[in-house]
Amino acid sequence: MSNEIIDITQYFRRGAESDEPPARMALWGADGERSRFALPLWRIVYLAEAERGVILWRRTSGDRAPRPFVVLDLACDPARIELPETDLPFCEEADSGALHDLISEGLIVYLGARDDRVWCLLADGGGTRTAPLQSRHREDILFLAGECAGLLFLRDFDDGVEDQTDPTD
Repeated sequence: MSNEIIDITQYFRRGAESDEPPARMALWGADGERSRFALPLWRIVYLAEAERGVILWRRTSGDRAPRPFVVLDLACDPARIELPETDLPFCEEADSGALHDLISEGLIVYLGARDDRVWCLLADGGGTRTAPLQSRHREDILFLAGECAGLLFLRDFDDGVEDQTDPTD
């Protein structure tokens, strides 16, 4: 058995061995214990053929603008923290664990809700995927999203969100 369960160094070497630009990875909001989100987010981004993974939240009333919680960006450094509002209403209409495959635009997974916040996972960018997710990738993504939801709610990371969170800070 290998000690390298998921070796992301292979991802970084891929760009160095070809004409592709060198691979990069930028994290935003992943300080301290929040860094635990990096590996499942990276794997989701890879499976979805996306460029960016975001754990985000929005209020159920009042200011409903989406706010990033953790961002992993494989295309830009610093990580892009701007969030689209058009696709995010799915997160409020779904049951926990529901995955909305937006094909070339990415995917959205509803993670859950607590108090007046709805939590989602967004994988977007790249625009190269032209077919729906393979069922095995879909299952893996839902499993990894469940890991992210567990981190949020069982470790109470969601309690660390300030009411006045400003994504530009």
